Amino acid sequence: MRLPRRERPLESTVEYRELGRTGWKISTISFGAWAIGGTWGQVDDTESMAALHRALDLGVNFFDTADVYGDGHSERLIARLRRERTEPFYVATKAGRRLSPHVAGGYNRDNLTAFVERSLGNLGVEALDLLQLHCPPTEVFYTPEVFGVLDDLVQAGKLRHYGVSVEKVEEALKAIEYPGVQSVQIIYNIFRQRPAELLFEQTLKRRVGILARLPLSSGLLSGRMTRTTQFSADDHRQFNRDGAAFDKGETFSGLDYERGLEAVEALRPLVPAGMSLPQFALRWIAMNPAVTCAIPGGRRASQVEDNLAAADLPPLSPAQMAGVEDIYRRFARSEVHHRW
Repeated sequence: MRLPRRERPLESTVEYRELGRTGWKISTISFGAWAIGGTWGQVDDTESMAALHRALDLGVNFFDTADVYGDGHSERLIARLRRERTEPFYVATKAGRRLSPHVAGGYNRDNLTAFVERSLGNLGVEALDLLQLHCPPTEVFYTPEVFGVLDDLVQAGKLRHYGVSVEKVEEALKAIEYPGVQSVQIIYNIFRQRPAELLFEQTLKRRVGILARLPLSSGLLSGRMTRTTQFSADDHRQFNRDGAAFDKGETFSGLDYERGLEAVEALRPLVPAGMSLPQFALRWIAMNPAVTCAIPGGRRASQVEDNLAAADLPPLSPAQMAGVEDIYRRFARSEVHHRW
């Protein structure tokens, strides 16, 4: 019998999968640190640190951040976690979105080196575990020199490995042609299923890891949002619904908010007793063996606990998987599938 959550032992039943060809085994439910940095409304560092600590308690060993999350604040919180704990863990960060304007030409040796040095300082390390290009313009993926710079940074001991974060499947397919690319971070969730069509087959062949970001579709798949939910002015779910600040697909997976709420209601009957909707959504992602991990955010320890509880749950049934596919077809496919 499962103990009440606050009394559960700290031992984790999280599954671990190999990340690319790094030799690392990382938790299939990991920690996305965008929300503790910024553009998700007000954050509290005490709560953020409690969430990070709880993630480690429950077996998470992989944290994903970026130099622009709170202008480095997210990286510095993770550096603090490393100082306060003795358990080893891996940190992936990202570089490129500090460019203004954010253009392909900015992905040059000088800028990338400067971004890496800044992240090294924020994280308090001598080498970054995994650096990802941060959703650069498509042209960058067709510029071998950029990946040559990353190879040189590995040789110089500044990076252990590198990968890419992308908006489009096309960009991911091009990126994995470069032999040094170990991972692809891409939006993959119940409302964004296109990566499973061709990309995952290719990443499995090339032993490239998949980091599924926005696994809960900016909170839509939490099941707690309604038509009257209010978002603060500094929350991207308020200001970026139409792509005013960055790619529209980063907010609610590119799905119209009202349409997304309808899809959530259609999903509820598929969720079995004893499982929450977000746990169902995370378990759905883990059903695909090509996915190394999902990286849900967590601003509070309770959110982390709920997310990690999905690791204890049984596989979804064929009927549940078919039901999810049908909901995607009816509510999301025509709106998002051809765009990303």
